[in-house]
Amino acid sequence: MMRALDLAEAVEAGDLTPATVLELALEAISEREKDILAFTALDMDRARLAARAIPGNDGLFGLPVGFKDIIDTADYPTEHGSPLYKGHKPKADAPIVLMTEAAQGLRLGKTATTEFAFLNPAPTFNPHHAAHSPGGSSAGSAAGVAAGFMPLAFGTQTGGSVIRPASFCGVAAMKPSFRLIPIQGVKPFAPLLDTMGLFGARVADVAFGLAAITGRDLRVDGGDFGQPTFGITRQPFAGEASPEAHAALDHAIAALSKAGIACREVALAPVFAEAHAHHRAINNHEGAVSLTWEYERHREKLSPILRDAIEHGRSVSLAEYDAARSVSNRARKATHPLFEKVDMLLTFSAPGIAPLRDSTGDATFNKLITLLGLPAVNVPGWKDTATGLPVGLQVVGAFGDDQRTLAAAHLLERVLGRHS
Repeated sequence: MMRALDLAEAVEAGDLTPATVLELALEAISEREKDILAFTALDMDRARLAARAIPGNDGLFGLPVGFKDIIDTADYPTEHGSPLYKGHKPKADAPIVLMTEAAQGLRLGKTATTEFAFLNPAPTFNPHHAAHSPGGSSAGSAAGVAAGFMPLAFGTQTGGSVIRPASFCGVAAMKPSFRLIPIQGVKPFAPLLDTMGLFGARVADVAFGLAAITGRDLRVDGGDFGQPTFGITRQPFAGEASPEAHAALDHAIAALSKAGIACREVALAPVFAEAHAHHRAINNHEGAVSLTWEYERHREKLSPILRDAIEHGRSVSLAEYDAARSVSNRARKATHPLFEKVDMLLTFSAPGIAPLRDSTGDATFNKLITLLGLPAVNVPGWKDTATGLPVGLQVVGAFGDDQRTLAAAHLLERVLGRHS
């Protein structure tokens, strides 16, 4: 994988240039993209011209960045993973694209997504095992970073579409606090839930990228953030995790304990289970509204799984929707006393290893975190010995506490590295 922070430091020191970093990425793409299918749009000649024009003296130092194909770009098609938008070119770039370029990031290309960022699988393959899913909906971004095609890539999460594919592909990723990153210029599904996220090889790389692009103090490399107390939750209301997921979590707890870092089992208040159960009503009701034109005019071109979700969403009454929002608001307030007892939560990123390619996997351990708007980071660091497939751990912080969440995840990643 391409390590963003190391590459940026090499460019700053004069050992590399934005053009030479790009060539490293393009070499990997030329070798493996035909087997991964991470991109929906890529223009190597355009990227080379752009790389030569970047000063490479600040911010991202010219690093290539991928953008999920629901993020508007005026020069590349934005097709939302649907034949309805084949060849569609928006009039303007999304703010996050321009923010990335203002930070001296190189717009590399568009990465594959599931249909309208829902559950119908993308064509992308898992770089670790072609028979398995890379997850969704940010399939191309997660797989592309894992395959070494780019050091950073943007995705979005409405259920678990950043954390889950990061777990399946063995990369780091962050879903920040709700609306930390502007979502304008992104095809909406459920506006109360939709959140931009970033993938990278390591937690420090994600933190570096987010800091450079947003201008916020989010970097964690070289800083001393102390030792957090981790609250362990297996979210029993979310369903059963696999033996592999339990093994990964147990491995993390053992590694933290061996390093002298406090871990404490926490019981989540009943309102959190209630809120988890209401995610579907909010998700599908808002999805039905967002995709009204597509459903009313072209429903025969939508996948059965998406049509079913829209039809469920249309059946959710306003009273049910408002009740679901009310429960989610109560659950958000209940996080305040929770984070007075522990600094971070540690839980599953996914139910287990990546499923086969006919599924994007289950977001059941991500839905509550997304609904609450809390910052969450996938930490790679465990592999199933039988399949060689990775399983991540999810570090969750208090709303707005994004840097400390990244710092805690960075600490866990280093502890896991020493304990592996």
